[in-house]
Amino acid sequence: MDRRIFHHPVLGDCPSRATLTFWFDGAPYQAFEGETIAAALLSYGIRQLRVHEDSGTPRGIYCNIGHCFECRVTVNESPGIRACLTLVEEGMEVRSGVQLANPLAEQARQTEEKQQRESRQEGAVPQ
Repeated sequence: MDRRIFHHPVLGDCPSRATLTFWFDGAPYQAFEGETIAAALLSYGIRQLRVHEDSGTPRGIYCNIGHCFECRVTVNESPGIRACLTLVEEGMEVRSGVQLANPLAEQARQTEEKQQRESRQEGAVPQ
């Protein structure tokens, strides 16, 4: 179901634009030329775009201006693409639900391991 507003009481009618077909999780959807992936999916009521890296809880469109990274999806096999900034292209394949890597958590884990190694080395008794 398309939830777009085609007539606004103050702004008037939406100008007509060419439509594009793209795929989201294997299903075809229509978008207007110049529309972002997030806007097109939201017009169909799709709000969950991925899951949280650690907890697996649902994530979707939050800020819609590219600051929060909550809307990351996989586009044409490229992971981590922000849906709110990426314009739909004809035939584009978009996937969601993949638990993407959390680079900050990985960096924190590596730092902690390094500190533990250094701590063990400092505590070792020279022979």
